[in-house]
Amino acid sequence: MIPSPTIITFIQGFEQCRLDAYMPTPNDKPTIGWGTTGADIALGMSWTQDQCDARFAADLDRFAGEVSNVLTGTTSQNQFDAMLSLAYNIGMGNFGPSTLLRLHNQGDFDAVPAQFLRWNHQAGQVLPGLTRRRQGEADIYQGNQPA
Repeated sequence: MIPSPTIITFIQGFEQCRLDAYMPTPNDKPTIGWGTTGADIALGMSWTQDQCDARFAADLDRFAGEVSNVLTGTTSQNQFDAMLSLAYNIGMGNFGPSTLLRLHNQGDFDAVPAQFLRWNHQAGQVLPGLTRRRQGEADIYQGNQPA
């Protein structure tokens, strides 16, 4: 599956493009562009808007493929989009073995939205921005407009 324009806008709304690498929170990883992290990202880096947009497109395509590969049953566009947003934010290492994915693949779609809300912590602290994002993802998963 491929990401919808709606989820691209949703993710970008939370990631807010930064041309200079920064630490979003004290317990985070260096981040640049539209939430890009990785071994090649370090504090002190600067990118152009074109570099940020190109990396976001490449990363989103990669995550879309990886999320698609772990889905075993029927998945709607809304469900895929919500799970893609989550995976983009928490990484496939966390998303792949998640209860959320297991419940979705078992077809227990009613239990999945509450699972998004479990991913609103960093270093043991609830972050209000993550809570808003997770509620939005849960809404999207259910086919509703995010709050």
